Amino acid sequence: MSRTPSRRTALRGLVAGSVVVIGFDPFTRSWAVTDSGRPLTGVPRLDGTLLTDDASLGADADDFGHIVHRRPAAVLRPGSVRDVVAMVRFCNRHGLSLAPRGQGHGTNGQAQVEGGLIIETGPLSAIGLVRKGSSHVTVGAGAKWSDVAKATLAHGLTPPVFTDYLELSVGGTLSVGGLGGQSHQRGAQVDNVAELEVVTGAGELLRCSPTRHPDLFHSVLAGLGQCAVIVGATLRLVPAPETVRHYLLPYDDLQTFLDDQQLLATERRFDYLEGQVGADAAGAFNQFAIEAVAYGPPVGDTPDDTALLRGLRYEASGAQITDLGYYDFLDRLAPSVAALKEAGLWAYAHPWLNLVLPGRSTADVAGTLLDALTPADLGPGVVLLYPLVREHLRAPLLRMPDDPMPYLFAVLRTTPPEDTATVRRLLNANRSAYDTVRAVGGTQYPVGSVPFRHTDWKRHFGRAWNRFAEARKTYDPRGILVPGQGIF
Repeated sequence: MSRTPSRRTALRGLVAGSVVVIGFDPFTRSWAVTDSGRPLTGVPRLDGTLLTDDASLGADADDFGHIVHRRPAAVLRPGSVRDVVAMVRFCNRHGLSLAPRGQGHGTNGQAQVEGGLIIETGPLSAIGLVRKGSSHVTVGAGAKWSDVAKATLAHGLTPPVFTDYLELSVGGTLSVGGLGGQSHQRGAQVDNVAELEVVTGAGELLRCSPTRHPDLFHSVLAGLGQCAVIVGATLRLVPAPETVRHYLLPYDDLQTFLDDQQLLATERRFDYLEGQVGADAAGAFNQFAIEAVAYGPPVGDTPDDTALLRGLRYEASGAQITDLGYYDFLDRLAPSVAALKEAGLWAYAHPWLNLVLPGRSTADVAGTLLDALTPADLGPGVVLLYPLVREHLRAPLLRMPDDPMPYLFAVLRTTPPEDTATVRRLLNANRSAYDTVRAVGGTQYPVGSVPFRHTDWKRHFGRAWNRFAEARKTYDPRGILVPGQGIF
């Protein structure tokens, strides 16, 4: 794969809007666009642009959560991987913090840096050559999963695992894990990576894999950006179906719903398996639905409804069964997202709660948390509850309960951002829910908004902590990467 992005800019040098950045002022720790008379430190020659205008800084002081706002000193839109190397080295020399930013879909300021540098990975979006029968594809960290899917489907291939929302960057989801409805069979997205190209916190450009710098490889996947900036990834590919059959099966009893999900995950009847929870007319969250998908030809037989649904105790009168094209299924959230944006709800605060429960405790704990949930506290969001299979989740830093079939429990809240009192209350509720889950051996999936301190992170990573901390010292010895996570 070329290290030059497809949207390469012809501009050379450092430009802040229409103003040339002439150097870095170590006294004010800011980028200078005028001569102050003080000695300035020269900045690297770049293929891309270094931005200090208010619009760029303001945009990257926000994210999808719309809760935390940390204003950077500058934003790099790289014209090449060389730009990333140059600026990481520059920040390392001057003790400047930095963070990569893909689609800005963090919910709690994870990829924000007060007074530091944001590296927007969007320009690094190249997708390498794919042929019929290819087993892998190499892509830039800024490539969106929707574009990767389109490029590989042109050759009858697909990555094995997708998150429900496709407009996320490859580098972004690989930094946290990448869970989805295929994870009960295929693991997380991080479990389907053959190689990474990264720039360490020390400014080294390295390729790493399970056999080449394996300590770095396993510290970057689901490593929350603490050891290196992902600039490229080689992803596993599998044959893709042309069509799928989508099933939405309603339940009115939590235990029955969970038991049937466990049966389906154990028997691997469906290629995709998730679950949703909704409220009844009185506002009680006691309406459940299994969402399941069977892949059709050429990777499977035409789905047999009788065989796939045998023994399930759903309410047959409410079942919905639909045939879809494979990409239409993957991108099924697009109309809903468009409607949310049209209504202005995409700009609301998103104090999300994402937890992973031990399967043995899911009925009790999920029942307790759902009993405490109100429609007002969820807003126009959704609740997800679905099983994972522990043996397929192999990335050391994607922490899972010690249980063969943990459950993802996600309360994707949406609330007006100006109602700061409600936002604070929901963040506190998230922390309380996390404490309840941790007490029974659960953990968080760190894409949400759970207030965490250093001691919480150390407990979160558990047995993996010492190796993670050692990798941080090795590959980011000055500790400049992604301070917004609050881990080290």
